[in-house]
Amino acid sequence: MASKTPADLPAKMKVIEAREPGKPEVLQTAERPVPTPAAHEVLIKVTAAGVNGPDMVQRRGHYPPPKGASDLLGLEVSGEVVALGDDVTGWNTGDRVCALTNGGGYAEYVAVDASHCLPIPQGMSEEDAAGLPETFFTVWSNIFHGHDIPKDGNFLVHGGSGGIGSTAVQLGAAMGLNVFTTAGSAEACQFCTDLGATRAINFHDEDFVAILREAGGADIILDIIGGDYVARNIKASRHDARIVSIAFNAGSKIEIDLMPMMLKRLTLTGSTLRSRPDTFKSVVASALRETVWPLFAQGRLRAVTHAKLPLDQAAEAHEMMEAARHHGKILLLP
Repeated sequence: MASKTPADLPAKMKVIEAREPGKPEVLQTAERPVPTPAAHEVLIKVTAAGVNGPDMVQRRGHYPPPKGASDLLGLEVSGEVVALGDDVTGWNTGDRVCALTNGGGYAEYVAVDASHCLPIPQGMSEEDAAGLPETFFTVWSNIFHGHDIPKDGNFLVHGGSGGIGSTAVQLGAAMGLNVFTTAGSAEACQFCTDLGATRAINFHDEDFVAILREAGGADIILDIIGGDYVARNIKASRHDARIVSIAFNAGSKIEIDLMPMMLKRLTLTGSTLRSRPDTFKSVVASALRETVWPLFAQGRLRAVTHAKLPLDQAAEAHEMMEAARHHGKILLLP
């Protein structure tokens, strides 16, 4: 394949903009100039872009992009490197990659920090690889990076059938943890079990607190729910456990008795990925490439894609995600 140079690129590209904060219907097709990569960036011709929870929050007007980042939605893509910044090493035009972005993924082209790119895992389609970066960077950085993981520990993942959840279930199982997860239907529970969960809990019919206590308590909990789950997570934990909150779909303002936290010596923590320094994301990318990416070739991890929609159906993709009936990732194809 002949390498492309910036001279070969179009001047304009199709993008999806949010004309104002609001419901999915505020998303609309527009045209913008193709970005010029900075010295440390590569320009990617997008094959597919992942749809993620933070996209919903930004669309509603509550998750502004970091300073200097694109205002467009889209935190992960896959595609072809078509131009290189002056300082980029390790990548060439024509390379096929997936990448974490600071925004701008809902477009035909996006400029990305070169150190936030990863190769397409062996045996995986380029489209499906678009659904990997955001969730794998998030789960790895919050659960595994810099932490001692207890041998045969109990890992509770809330929302195991979603994008973050399906990644956390797989990674937890691959890292030797006993994965417990909550989901909202028998079908979703079976989906989680097929991904490697030790026990999938239908939260409509079962009490995850009682089940985890019977199992000795959770060593690590990954929570995207918040609300009354915060107190219930504390009850479900064993001593010296770590509870990580990365979203608050049921609300972040609660009244809670923290005495059990003190008595159990718990760690309650949380983070957002997008605002972390680029250097931190580069370290995570390197760890994923070394430790996690080989597991795809070994068949111990896989991409989980629920649906693929054309880019101009971004509103429909958001509606699908907000209905919370998806199993795995939703992708947009320019």
